[in-house]
Amino acid sequence: MVKQERAMRTREALVKAAAAEFDRAGYEGTSLSRISKSVGMSIGAVTFHFSTKNELADAVQQVGRSVTREAVEGVLAENRSALRVVVDLTLILAQLMEREPSVRAAIRLSRELPEAVPWSEVWLPTVRDLLDEAHETGQLHAAALPADVTTLVEYLTSGAEAYLRSRMGSDMAFESAVAQLKRLWHVAIAGVAVDTGANAPGTPLPAITVERVVLDPSAAVPGAERQ
Repeated sequence: MVKQERAMRTREALVKAAAAEFDRAGYEGTSLSRISKSVGMSIGAVTFHFSTKNELADAVQQVGRSVTREAVEGVLAENRSALRVVVDLTLILAQLMEREPSVRAAIRLSRELPEAVPWSEVWLPTVRDLLDEAHETGQLHAAALPADVTTLVEYLTSGAEAYLRSRMGSDMAFESAVAQLKRLWHVAIAGVAVDTGANAPGTPLPAITVERVVLDPSAAVPGAERQ
């Protein structure tokens, strides 16, 4: 029993250290030797518990998804309207991204590893169901289709993660992503157009010509080297 508890604590320490490294450097930029140094263990001790870096990455993703799932269940337990729960859920997700390296690592790994399950699959189906309920019960404006609001939630959440990743690890002070999301939700729910004439909600938008954009594969993408 003592040995099992010690082994469990060792695995938890390794996963925690790996989460910090994967969050900071990504999958390709992280090595088992770097993780072993950060946690103060030999490579042999690390590979005894996780034989490959991929196994360790899987364990980090599982922890990140588990933490996220618990947070989602906590929000769902509150007796609030479907739309309010969606808003609260995005704020909780932003808070997790700010505070939990395992969550940030799970998000990054799910982008970098082709076989990984997307982190959004933990919460996005719930958001879709809630917005369908909000639409059916008259909580959404007629022009606000559930699918479009779901896309809005995805953009807000992805934007919060990009904002945090661009600022964490720097010396600059930055505003909480949660505070930003609160303001953005106020704008989204209240609307940005004055409710008169051509700007009234529900008024058809002018036609927009969508041009196909072809990216030059040889062109450098600013910031790509940091991913």
